[in-house]
Amino acid sequence: MSLSESVRTGLLTAGIDPADAERVVRTALEEDLRYGPDVTTQATVAANIVATADVVARQGGVIAGVPVALAVLDAVGLPPGCVIATRADGCAVEPTARVLTIEGPLRGLLTAERTLLNLMTHLSGIATATRAWVEAIAGTGAVVRDTRKTTPGLRQLEKYAVRCGGGSNHRLGLGDAALIKDNHVAAAGGLGPAVSAVRAAAPAIPLEVECDTLEQVREALAAGCHLILLDNMSLPDLRAAVDLARGWPGVRLEASGGLRLATARAVAETGVDYLAAGALTHSSPALDLALDLRPSRPNGPGRPSRSRPASNPS
Repeated sequence: MSLSESVRTGLLTAGIDPADAERVVRTALEEDLRYGPDVTTQATVAANIVATADVVARQGGVIAGVPVALAVLDAVGLPPGCVIATRADGCAVEPTARVLTIEGPLRGLLTAERTLLNLMTHLSGIATATRAWVEAIAGTGAVVRDTRKTTPGLRQLEKYAVRCGGGSNHRLGLGDAALIKDNHVAAAGGLGPAVSAVRAAAPAIPLEVECDTLEQVREALAAGCHLILLDNMSLPDLRAAVDLARGWPGVRLEASGGLRLATARAVAETGVDYLAAGALTHSSPALDLALDLRPSRPNGPGRPSRSRPASNPS
């Protein structure tokens, strides 16, 4: 499997590594095809049938994953030009809205259907949930961020979906930023020694320190930390931490641990800069999307033929 140049360009434009998307799509299709070809489709659909299908929203939400859907179609042999209409990622849709319109060989459409929908419904569910958090804290100045609580193998795509919903990404892995947590503090013999050790080992990467108490916040500030994660703190303690940080220019605070949509605004109104919500990626329900074939009908001006032979049979 090798993605076409236009599909690769679309993924790059969206901020998705084409190699990562290709790996995910290939793995998903191999799950369906590992025991043999699509026997049902091959038995019921002639090889030369071309059809038009719509990916339709069954419920309202925010769309994410269109470039990935194009990669799925590309992988089963449908050219990029088979998509004749699309809604943009990050777009809010109402029930019954058409998200994609695809025209191509029916066998390819049906073979791609489940993989395409599995990825798009999952990513759109994350984008939809993220948008709800973003709207809940609108006007507070705080930003919703994700975590590394992602589905194994899907981190890049899930974090892309968070961006589609209006959220921001935390670190992508263990090497692009440092996060000193309680176990690191215990291993290093204290918060200060842990900060010094990380700065000595990786001085160029962002550093964040997790604090469970206001005393740890004071210690982190004294150690010169500019990004502090406030873990499972009460609203009064969050406000107190914000007051402590006011005397330290450039310090940003992130609330984390047990955050819920219902209380997100109250947390944001304490003055923290970020809300870290692991639930965005580990608990968001899929957005209900379906692939509907259009019924056959005579051709006419501006009306592509549907369920028609791809060429005259010999």
